[in-house]
Amino acid sequence: MGAFKDLLEKQEVIILDGALGTELERRGYDVSGKLWSAKYLLENPQILQDLHEVYVQAGSDIITTSSYQASIPAFVEAGLSPEKAYELMKETVCLARDAIQNVWKVLSSEVKKQRPYPLVAGSVGPYAAYLADGSEYTGAYHLSEAEFKDFHRPRIQALLGAGCDLLAIETIPNGAEAAAILRLLAEEFPKTEAYLSFVAQSENTISDGTKIELLGRLAQSSPQILAVGFNCTAPHLIAPLLEKLKQVCDKPLLSYPNSGEIYNVATNTWQDNPEQQLCLTDYSQLWKKQGVQLFGGCCRTRPEDIRRLASELRT
Repeated sequence: MGAFKDLLEKQEVIILDGALGTELERRGYDVSGKLWSAKYLLENPQILQDLHEVYVQAGSDIITTSSYQASIPAFVEAGLSPEKAYELMKETVCLARDAIQNVWKVLSSEVKKQRPYPLVAGSVGPYAAYLADGSEYTGAYHLSEAEFKDFHRPRIQALLGAGCDLLAIETIPNGAEAAAILRLLAEEFPKTEAYLSFVAQSENTISDGTKIELLGRLAQSSPQILAVGFNCTAPHLIAPLLEKLKQVCDKPLLSYPNSGEIYNVATNTWQDNPEQQLCLTDYSQLWKKQGVQLFGGCCRTRPEDIRRLASELRT
């Protein structure tokens, strides 16, 4: 039994972490440019580890690596050799692992009894993150299955080679890309555990228009996908999306939405959403009743949001 499967079987509620890039931005760090938060893997990796530690302290059971925006092609374009880019990808796992160890060794025995030792999830973001043109929100890009595989393969190899416990295949807006990644896992990484998380702009489809029912069947057919759900999606859309997913997929569910604000691709800014009515913890209590097991936050959520989730959902 793998570490992720074991965690799913033992923990009724699993707390993920929250935003990385937008939290760095709130703290005064410049995340502009194509590499976004991954630029600090080059410039100052300690700030990434420090933020991982904050989320461990807040109660996260799974820490996601800082590899969402990172890819071998992006690092090569930034001037690194392919070999150095590969090693930098592996470093994202080390930063997360070190953060967990640093926090765990100073926690009290009582606290340790109340929560599991956190796992490291290797973040596998979509091809859209490499494009850095906002297409995570549209899914409007087209590659062949072979091209998708060639893009994702080296990052997955690096993350697994560095010893991550599972893969977080996240913010996927494109149905063809999801299918290609799952086929890549089955063919080349058959022992790997993962969760699969989509991004949606409506109640019926993910961003590129692929029907939720189709994606649910895709997830259901993969023995390596142990949990499935949605992230970086407006909270008010999550409940109806989950209902459609549950009709065709009986795997554990996850939800880590954005703050509910709307991202304006043209201006690269976040704007208020009038449909956002509840806070993350209130929404999460509703999703828990729907059967969600893994909870967290994405863009514009903060460590305090994760702290509240851990406090309220574990009771």
